[in-house]
Amino acid sequence: MALAQPDPAPAVSGLLSERIAPLRGHIATTACMETLQVGYLHAVAAAAGCSLAQPFPDHGIDWHVSHSAPGHAVDDEVTIKVQLKATYQLPPRPRGPTFAFTLDNDHLVKLARTPASVHKILVVMIVPRSQGDWLRAGHDRLALRHCCYWTNLAGHPVTGRRRTTVRIPTSRVFDDRALCEIMTRVGAGGRP
Repeated sequence: MALAQPDPAPAVSGLLSERIAPLRGHIATTACMETLQVGYLHAVAAAAGCSLAQPFPDHGIDWHVSHSAPGHAVDDEVTIKVQLKATYQLPPRPRGPTFAFTLDNDHLVKLARTPASVHKILVVMIVPRSQGDWLRAGHDRLALRHCCYWTNLAGHPVTGRRRTTVRIPTSRVFDDRALCEIMTRVGAGGRP
């Protein structure tokens, strides 16, 4: 009796393939980018000790992030609103002090409104073009690529007919420390 043997790995130019790409689902890339940036936000909020709430319906703002600390002067818990965006059209570590990002004017008007009772920030994630390069897992870490940057657009003017280009500072990497600093400023009665 012969035992069935698995088929050998497919040959590539006479050599065995070192790594076969996984079969990914057929969800639109932009939808996958949204999911990735939500995962990034969740990781940052967890490390900063913040809670997250997703408004329903969202009215153009994706998330509410809250931070409780006894040092806050205006309240024991402060909240900011976060609008997430992602792009693969920019390289990692953009050169210069800022990079350009274009927003629909409706989004900009919501983010730029001033005065605001709850401050808003825009968080832009730069991702690799290929989904296969978005993350790497190992025994000691899960690395998401590439990076999120944040800015406060309060008071920013609308300059385009339908869309406006804004500048995002490359010095404002959005991580747990940045989120804690944002919440400390808001908790003291200031702006993000």
